Amino acid sequence: MDLLTFFGVIVLSYIIGAIPFGFIIVKLKTGNDIRDIQSGRTGGTNAMRAAGLGVGLSTALLDIGKGTVTVWLARTMYLDGSHWLEILAPVFAIIGHNYSIFLIQRRPDGKFRLAGGAGGATCLGGSLGLWWPSGIVIFIIAVLIFYFVGYASVTTMSVAFLSTLVFGVGAAMGYFPWTYAYFGLLAGFLLVWSLKPNIVRLKEGTERLHGFRARKKE
Repeated sequence: MDLLTFFGVIVLSYIIGAIPFGFIIVKLKTGNDIRDIQSGRTGGTNAMRAAGLGVGLSTALLDIGKGTVTVWLARTMYLDGSHWLEILAPVFAIIGHNYSIFLIQRRPDGKFRLAGGAGGATCLGGSLGLWWPSGIVIFIIAVLIFYFVGYASVTTMSVAFLSTLVFGVGAAMGYFPWTYAYFGLLAGFLLVWSLKPNIVRLKEGTERLHGFRARKKE
């Protein structure tokens, strides 16, 4: 195993994931800092709140691309093949997306934090890179969850769960290595960790509603 190439892909995957597309696009479009708006995250949902649907969709697509590109990077640069590298590359892209080295902030207590998103779109991109039909299946189900359940945070977490389910079933049927199913598990931990404030609001019943349930409530 070429450890230099292996860890080089990991580092490069983090850097790709850390590119804050939501921050950049919103800044160019409105001049505002997306970190000062609503949730403060840089993903597609908050970009849409900050600058409209087009910006939100563009951000989401670029964030999906982070996960997909890093799987391709792992497969291209590590020619001997490594299923672990195939999943760790998009996992580190999610880490970069959620905790971007390009978005260091000083907190009121003087400590520094790395800003970013929640990782749902990049997780979807990782699944897409591992096996492209999985991305379509996960996307369709996630849209239905968003519309009928109504919580963006639940939708985000469901992406990792659905990835684990799709690749777990596929592995049990002999189509994929079991390593692919671990991608969803690792990503799920990262997504849940980043959404801790939303989980608290879900328990309190104060999380923002969208879609069918929001319209019905009105």
